[in-house]
Amino acid sequence: MKKMLMTAATALAALMAQAQEVDGKALFLKNCAACHQPTGKGIPGAFPALAGSKFVQGKGADVATVLLKGRGGMPDFSESLSDRDIATVLTFVRSNWGNKADGLSEADVGTLRTTLGVDPFGNSVMSNKH
Repeated sequence: MKKMLMTAATALAALMAQAQEVDGKALFLKNCAACHQPTGKGIPGAFPALAGSKFVQGKGADVATVLLKGRGGMPDFSESLSDRDIATVLTFVRSNWGNKADGLSEADVGTLRTTLGVDPFGNSVMSNKH
């Protein structure tokens, strides 16, 4: 019985990881691919590549800060993506196209949001920013 429970738990964990991968890809395609391209290679001179990026593979908090506050020509997504969505899309980006970096959790993004003084998701007036 114990072995069967362990096997079921392992299978469930694998399914959850696969679902997060699909969710991350779907979020990326919906919110990021227009600029950074579905391949993560960006558009030279306009939108930076995420594939093979040292920045993307660097500190998770630095990458999440860009999504929460924007940078350069990139808008912030603090009002349009939840902490879970930001963690999910960043986990996808940091582990695809040759990138090999740890993912982020919803709690990581929530803590960073508080540290940066960014309003909690869903606490802002709706906008048409994106």
